[in-house]
Amino acid sequence: MEPVVAVSSGKISGRTVNGISAFLGVPYAAAPVGAALFQAPQPAAPWDGVREAVELGGSCPQSPYPPPLAAIFGDQTVPGAEFLNVNVWTPDPGGSGLPVMVWIHGGAFTRGSNALPAYNGAAFARDGVVLVSINYRLGAPGFAVLDGAPSNRGLLDQQFALAWVQENIRGFGGDPDNVTVFGESAGAMSIAALLASPRSAGLFHKAVMQSGNGEVVATESDARMVSVEIGKVLGIGPTAAEFAQVDSDALLAAQEKAIGDFLVHTDPARWGASVVTGGLSSMIMFPVIDDVVLHERPIDAVTAGAARGISLLIGNTSEEFRLFIVPTGIADALTTQALPYVLGRYQLDASAIEPYAAARPQDSAGDLFAAILTDKAFRIPARQLAQAQAATGTPAFAYEFAWRRVDQDLGAFHALELPFVFDTLAAAPDLVGPNPAQSVADEMHAAWVAFAKTGDPGWAAVTAEDMFVRVFDA
Repeated sequence: MEPVVAVSSGKISGRTVNGISAFLGVPYAAAPVGAALFQAPQPAAPWDGVREAVELGGSCPQSPYPPPLAAIFGDQTVPGAEFLNVNVWTPDPGGSGLPVMVWIHGGAFTRGSNALPAYNGAAFARDGVVLVSINYRLGAPGFAVLDGAPSNRGLLDQQFALAWVQENIRGFGGDPDNVTVFGESAGAMSIAALLASPRSAGLFHKAVMQSGNGEVVATESDARMVSVEIGKVLGIGPTAAEFAQVDSDALLAAQEKAIGDFLVHTDPARWGASVVTGGLSSMIMFPVIDDVVLHERPIDAVTAGAARGISLLIGNTSEEFRLFIVPTGIADALTTQALPYVLGRYQLDASAIEPYAAARPQDSAGDLFAAILTDKAFRIPARQLAQAQAATGTPAFAYEFAWRRVDQDLGAFHALELPFVFDTLAAAPDLVGPNPAQSVADEMHAAWVAFAKTGDPGWAAVTAEDMFVRVFDA
């Protein structure tokens, strides 16, 4: 007999394989269609009888990755209007008191979903954790600042999903008083915002940030600048009513056009020196300081004690930025002469080059660029956030993922650690390449499980003065 669980909208049936019960595509909010696409999330409509939850639910509409990255990440989306859904894996839906982990995927706030095979939660359930993975609104529906719409709709979705977990997780054997949020890239940046948001109080108790940043958020004027550009492509104004009338494919095409425009036109006289023009890779969508969900930069809020009492595990991969410049050919094409100008695109002075070049005399211009941007966007902000949290008297732990994918000169690039954390190496061959180190997956996955269970991943905590970093490598 398949397991049945009662949730707030009705009963659902899952499927049990090898002792692990999975409930897939469960709506935690109503389908955001029509005008609702640009409004706050609402409760899912109730259903009668028992709803089957054995297939992955829909994903937020999004453009595919460009070919160099598509070869690494593949297709990770499922069509369907009910894309505000969760997947749940549990070792015992009839049990109680199990630690809970809630996964928030990355994808530059414009791509990604909980349907990626690498995010299968069976290994966490195998090790005694209830694993929940969520979807949230992306791109303009999630983060564009529009007249007639609340800002940070993607973050509102995440908080709505976490409230759903609080209300329903006992039915899956989970403990609502022991919830750990974890996420990577935009997912980790989301968690930084959630740590800073007063609206997150009581929704989670521990947090893991993988390759995130507590500094990069947009002002409403920055974000509105993006909305205006998307509207110009579509021939409409930056209002929720007009955006809601646009076909999804047309909206995505306009969004991609705006990304291209912001990448090409970097003149401060046109755009100003903003997070949009000096941000991470090709990102133009960010959480917004709206004085409702988010009142200040997460690093400032955490420093002031906004997340006191929420244990933090935070880190990065050793060579994050290689993902963005090696597959695309930028690393090989970049010259020593051009490097200062490219750094200027990221609001970095050319003086940054000299110490890196002295420490890495054999590195190419592309190698130096990757190292500098890895430090600027990931390593330094992660260490600063860890020490800021430690200074509040809250346990904080730092890690670095250093296992290198040696084929294609990719190294320890951004997102490589994902199948190691989930212990799903076999499900992600295009991401991890040939011969990934299962021993590293064993150690990293076990550390995440231990942190969820006890708040201690197994190594020394950071202090306000000292930084201990656990390095994962074969």
